[in-house]
Amino acid sequence: MTQASIQIVQADYKNPQHAQDLVYLLNTYATDPMGGGTALADQVQNTLVAELAKRDFALSLLAYVNGAPAGLLNAFEGFSTFAAKPLINIHDVIVVKEYRGLQLSQRLLAALEVIARERGCCKITLEVLTGNEAAQRAYQKFGFSGYALDPKVGHAVFWQKKLN
Repeated sequence: MTQASIQIVQADYKNPQHAQDLVYLLNTYATDPMGGGTALADQVQNTLVAELAKRDFALSLLAYVNGAPAGLLNAFEGFSTFAAKPLINIHDVIVVKEYRGLQLSQRLLAALEVIARERGCCKITLEVLTGNEAAQRAYQKFGFSGYALDPKVGHAVFWQKKLN
């Protein structure tokens, strides 16, 4: 059996192939139960990459296996007021089902960590569904854990309020 050729690249939002692959991978995730189980709206598919390109704090990494799009990590730079330094928040990590087991999530996370260190970030953050045990294991393997400023007041919880 030949070894797979794996490549991790930072997406160039102006590159048509990267743009197509990014939307394909995110839509693959969206249709998975862990991504909500519903395809991205046409409007999102048609405007996502252009909207990302407008934001200099957006960052996407693509994983290719033998030239095929196999994984995606979308992240955004933020700021830690407690450290007075930038941070990077991971918004999406996707590995296409056929390519799971190749450590693509670990490779994507490692590439992101290099970028975060180059930018002088104090930390990388993410949120994960409690039922997504495979993702939790992957994040824990990479060194992520839940956090609390003071254990007496509890762990951080991610909440949202939709505005549409």
